[in-house]
Amino acid sequence: MKVGFIGMGIMGVPMSKNVLKAGNEVMVYNRTPERIAPVTKAGAKAVQTPKAAAQGADALILMLTGPEAVDSVLFGENGVLGGIKPGTPIINMSTVSPAYSRQLNERLAASSAVLIDAPVSGSKKPAEDGTLIILAGGPKEKVKELESLLLTMGKKVVYCGEAGQGSSMKMAVNLLLGIMMEGFCEAVNFGQRCGLVTETLLEAFLAGPLSCGLFNLKAEMLKNDDFPPQFPLRHITKDLRFVLQTADENGAAIPIGSSLFQLFRLASGQHWGDMDFAVVKKILEAMSDR
Repeated sequence: MKVGFIGMGIMGVPMSKNVLKAGNEVMVYNRTPERIAPVTKAGAKAVQTPKAAAQGADALILMLTGPEAVDSVLFGENGVLGGIKPGTPIINMSTVSPAYSRQLNERLAASSAVLIDAPVSGSKKPAEDGTLIILAGGPKEKVKELESLLLTMGKKVVYCGEAGQGSSMKMAVNLLLGIMMEGFCEAVNFGQRCGLVTETLLEAFLAGPLSCGLFNLKAEMLKNDDFPPQFPLRHITKDLRFVLQTADENGAAIPIGSSLFQLFRLASGQHWGDMDFAVVKKILEAMSDR
């Protein structure tokens, strides 16, 4: 396929490289051109505008920071809609609210484009390994048609329903992710305050039924007190804001989620926003009675 890919961040670079590796022709665009270098070195073609990324494409993939960035590349000057063929699927893999996805679906339908609402479960390492979980919403037959393309970036496509439901699933996933990460860090901090050694705590947690992929992935960060970004704190804080909005719209009780957002926002305010979200451990340390 000829694929346009817009957004060369922590996730976009490895994801676009996997699309390329599968034998597709890939055109890449990013607002800051220097971030494109790893993908063009692998064989992708750099273009100067979102419009150029869409021209002649069989599918267009967006992996951006949020609604404002999506609106800019789609509807702004030299935007995607100025270059895309009618009926071309626009696969939005960015994390946005379900309400925004439904609104976007209506706007794109008026322009004869098809929205596939397809955020992902997974961070930098699964993106590099091509083992993301794709949470897809939109016309079921179109999702099925694009499954082989989606599976160049992930190991499983979960069909969630109409456009907007992929984003709803992403909200549920990230709510659980945030709760699990904070709980893990809170338990480690508690154990440390009781005089237990970090390595011993992790050995006990990871030896039994509490062990999971997330905790194993973050264990070295807690051992080393170093938090290189796999999933930046500022990103999950933004996502939790979407979770709160969506819960309010749907009447869902999320008492832990509400507290979690405030805790993550507090950690972001300590200039830790670009670190991995496991850095919530640092704010728990700061809050502890010394």
